[in-house]
Amino acid sequence: MIRAAAALLLVAATPAIAQDGPRFCPNRPSVGTSTCITDPGRVLVEASGVDWQRDGDATSILVGDLLLRTGIDDRTEAQVGWTPLSHLVSRENGLRTVATGTGDVRLGIRRNLRHPDGEGLSIAIEGFATLPTATDGLGRGDWSAGLVVPVSWEMGKWSLALTGEVDAETNASRTGRHPAGALTLGLGRDLADTVTAVVEVSGRRDDDPARAQTQVLTAASIAWEVRPRMQLDLLVAAGLDAQAPSLRIVLGGAVLF
Repeated sequence: MIRAAAALLLVAATPAIAQDGPRFCPNRPSVGTSTCITDPGRVLVEASGVDWQRDGDATSILVGDLLLRTGIDDRTEAQVGWTPLSHLVSRENGLRTVATGTGDVRLGIRRNLRHPDGEGLSIAIEGFATLPTATDGLGRGDWSAGLVVPVSWEMGKWSLALTGEVDAETNASRTGRHPAGALTLGLGRDLADTVTAVVEVSGRRDDDPARAQTQVLTAASIAWEVRPRMQLDLLVAAGLDAQAPSLRIVLGGAVLF
């Protein structure tokens, strides 16, 4: 099933741990995006066991949030993302609302322009579209699309990453779209041969006609390659302004097939 779905198909990138054999460079757990490309014929499965977030009077929990990546050629990969279980609890004017169901589907293509293994100075470009497949009240309600440009620079045990993004984001009214964009800066460090830590600062501007807002947050993450091509990871993010989600905690991992 996983191979069939995938075939249809730093801050930012988590630095790839140097090793022999196929590339293993998950996006997670960073806020930003990796420049690295999955080898052709391989499938990289990234999943969140639990993704918990508190945003004002709303609390959300995502379970099993999936991203499947597979190489098309040495510099290009296809991606499919989906959330099988989403639970949202919100409060407004004393009224408590609960919604549970599945999330939207995300389709993406990444093309590396320099160093597809993520080594040295690496640059990529990624286009994506989100399809409105979620249960009512949990997704965007209409399609959206965007373009991501990640850049990473590995310097021995240290790495720098920058991810820029521009989106045609769905309006809060759930019809029509508006411009949005984000910029994430990250600093990574290999703490051991199999452990990498990343700290990031990220800002996002959303020009929704109903309520334009700017969100700024900081994040810290750690990834442990428990065995070759298998990773466990943890991300903790906190909002730096009143409009950003106050706290987010994500626990998950990745495995390469």
